[in-house]
Amino acid sequence: MIETAEIEVLGNKDTRSGFGEGLLEAGKQNENVVALCADLTGSLKMNAFQDEFSNRFFQVGIAEANMMSMAAGMTIGGKIPFTGTFANFSTARVYDQIRQSIAYSKKNVKICASHAGLTLGEDGATHQTLEDIGMMKMLPNMTVIVPADFNQTKQATIAIAKHEGPVYLRFGRPKVPIFVQPDANFQIGKADTILKGTDVTIVACGHLVWKSIEAAKELAKQGISAEVINMHTIKPLDAQAVIDSVAKTGCIVTAEEHMINGGLGESIAQVLSRNTPTPQEFVAVNDTFGESGTPDELLTKYNIDTPDVVKAALDVIKRK
Repeated sequence: MIETAEIEVLGNKDTRSGFGEGLLEAGKQNENVVALCADLTGSLKMNAFQDEFSNRFFQVGIAEANMMSMAAGMTIGGKIPFTGTFANFSTARVYDQIRQSIAYSKKNVKICASHAGLTLGEDGATHQTLEDIGMMKMLPNMTVIVPADFNQTKQATIAIAKHEGPVYLRFGRPKVPIFVQPDANFQIGKADTILKGTDVTIVACGHLVWKSIEAAKELAKQGISAEVINMHTIKPLDAQAVIDSVAKTGCIVTAEEHMINGGLGESIAQVLSRNTPTPQEFVAVNDTFGESGTPDELLTKYNIDTPDVVKAALDVIKRK
């Protein structure tokens, strides 16, 4: 039997709260940090920043396109604007403004998107965005980050305030296990290897990182050694981490709370095809919209839960 290292769980908390704490800290570190919200201050946990820096907080109402244009304009005066709304409204509703006013001209705007993926839950398909990573990574000049837990979301929020250029930061609503240490060094574009392994590589982002850790433990019971990589930055992707890992394992699974088209798995497939063609299995939503349901029900129905990562690993090992 293969033994996996025990991952210390530090509690359970939603990643949006990590954003809220990170935004407050970024505001304390730099007086040029400002925040804009489209009538969802409580949902995005931006209250603490609003209370501490009321003169640097702008409630724009349900006017997301205006919010993006305002944020772009604020950068001209040296401000570092963080925009806040649901992921669906942070991308699909305002794609023109992001493309034309932010990405094209490399404006220093931080687009912070909560309630992403299926785990938004009962609000249903109209609010569950499963295309946003693809939309944003295709924009030149855009950095795309999908942190895995509360601590990492806080760390990423602080880090992007120091990064020059537009950023898309994606996080979620449900409480998930905290396993990243509070003092961990978050480096944009540098993957974190959570577990070392020799039989199969599992690369995941967001909520699927923990599901992949759970899968690795299940695989260990079957004598399979899985390497688990937290690819928190989708763009720029840490291609070398992927290449180095598959050189050991010879096969790979990608896992994400996103459409199979355009997401993390597609980016990694591109790296592999260019450098070292390798058997790959995808754990992602297969070209469909979501529906109303609890987060756990939806992860199970749409085949992006722990057993699905296990099955994908067993399948890809057979293809080596």
